[in-house]
Parts: sequence; C-alpha cells; structure tokens
Amino acid sequence: MNIGELIPLFSKYSTYVLTTHLNPDGDGLGSQLALREYLIAQGKTVHCINYSSTPRHYKFLVSDDGMIEQFDTHTHTPVIMQAECIVILDTNAPSRLGDMEEPVRNSSAVKIVIDHHLDKDEFADHYIVDENAAATGEIVFKLLTEAMDNKLTHSIAVALYTAIMTDTGSYRFPKTNRDTHLMTAELLKYNVDPSAVYREVYERGPANRLLLLGKTLETIRLHHDNRVATMYVSNDVFEETNSDVVETDGFVNYAMQIDNVEIGLMFTEYDNQIKISFRARGDVWVNELAKEFNGNGHQHAAGATIPGGDLHDLMKRVVEAAPKYLP
Repeated sequence: MNIGELIPLFSKYSTYVLTTHLNPDGDGLGSQLALREYLIAQGKTVHCINYSSTPRHYKFLVSDDGMIEQFDTHTHTPVIMQAECIVILDTNAPSRLGDMEEPVRNSSAVKIVIDHHLDKDEFADHYIVDENAAATGEIVFKLLTEAMDNKLTHSIAVALYTAIMTDTGSYRFPKTNRDTHLMTAELLKYNVDPSAVYREVYERGPANRLLLLGKTLETIRLHHDNRVATMYVSNDVFEETNSDVVETDGFVNYAMQIDNVEIGLMFTEYDNQIKISFRARGDVWVNELAKEFNGNGHQHAAGATIPGGDLHDLMKRVVEAAPKYLP
C-alpha cells in the first residue's frame, strides 16, 4: 500500500487505536501524536494506548494526561477489541507491543503498520514500510502533508520535528539525507523552536539521571581488539540511583564514541527482562546480530528484549556472537 491509498482508508472508519512499541521513543510518540491530531480533526474517535508509560523527556508533547493512555488489561482490552482500525507506528513486530500483542492480534479491527524498520512481521492488513526513511516521522510527514493539503498545525509540526530529530540522532545518523533536511525545513515554517525541542529531550532531567549515567559508563568494557564495546545497567543500580529504564535513553551512543569501536552494546536489566541496544557503524549490519537474540532494527541501530535470564551470561553470549558481523 502507498500513502495515496491510505488517506481514503482513514476516512472509512470512525474509531481508532494508535499504538507504538515498548519503551516508546521520540519517533514513535511524535508520529503517534501527529496522526492522532489529524484523525481527531476529521471527527474520528481516537485512543492512543501504549504498553509503556510516556518517558519524562517526551511529556512536553502531551498537553494533557488523557492524550496517551498506558495499557491496562481490563480497561483497554475492550477498547482494542471494539476499534474499527488499529494503527501501529514505528514497529512492525507485534511482540514489541508487550501485553497489548494478544488483544491487537485478536481484534477484528483493520490493522495498519506505518514503519521504517527491516523485515516486517506479517500480521497486519496494510503496510506502509519505507526502509529508506530515516524515521517513521518522515513517512507520517508525507502522509499528513498530502492529507492536509500542505497545511499542518504547529503541534503536528512539533511532534514530527521531534520524531525526525530524535531518530536521526540530531541529524547525524547515516540515513539522514537531503529529503530529511527539506522536511525539517518545511516543519520549521510552523514556528517549531529547535532549541526548545532539543532542550526538552536532551538537556532537562533529574540529577539522578547523571548519577545513573556515571554508574553505567563505569561498566564499559572493550572486546575483540577494541572493536566491540559493552556497557550495562543492573536492577540494583536503578535502585541505588532511584531511577528507571526511561532514563537510559541514548546511553548506548557513548560506546560508539570510543576510537575503533564498530559495535556498541548496552544491556539493561529491568522488570524481569533484559533489553539489549545495538549500535554500529560502517559496513556492520548489527540488526543481523540482534536477530540472533529475537531482535531487529536497522543496519546501524537495533534492539532486542530477552525475558528473564542472567545478565552477565547474556552479555557473554552476545559478545561471543559479535565478531562474525565485523568486516
């Protein structure tokens, strides 16, 4: 399906559920909120429901607590089951919806995936997946620009700017190109303040986040002739610093600042599971490494979540698997 075919489809249904992946990032949330505003303006009933809570540094996008609801089985399963259309943004893997996976799969709603990740999982009715897009926000930008006849609102522009800025690593990741900057320039026409958005996302937070970062940086180790770097956060460090998993956003990128490192790995232990963040550069396809651990993503950025298990044993297994993906 292409964007032109999706727009009339949106006019067909009255009740929508919009969702994104576990531990939502700026791209998932920005895309979700931009689409929400458009659909509400068309007179639709829209529920934004995510398995995870909205991270502190993205709450500036949310004008009231009701805009995004955190999934509760008893409250939201009936909403999902009764929806006419479910739109899944920034992931094409239902396993990344957490406990929402079962009701989403079981709902008779028409399911639409809007995403930019590789290797889609065939579970939805319609897919708009552009693996060349730097962010899902780019796809939603094209969709809403066409649907709204080049007349976006300020709040939609802020949401999409946040989506694109964060998923391009502030415009430094490899898929950032001319089109990315042209879209950003268009969004700035709607009085988006780049400095304010950047500050909200990256330069505001509690002191304990810096304490957590310091503890995490202490765990950095180099492997395979200094070409692979690992770091980790364990449950006890979260307790010691009185912080939680959302504060680790972006930590893995510090591993990639080390000379000669081609693969950076961060392991985060929380809620009886271990999240692995994979980063890479050059000719390394780190998403292939992630697949060995039931994850996926892009060539240079991927993720996986492992239920339970021993943190250090998992780290050892991933490090041992990494060299085959080095050029």
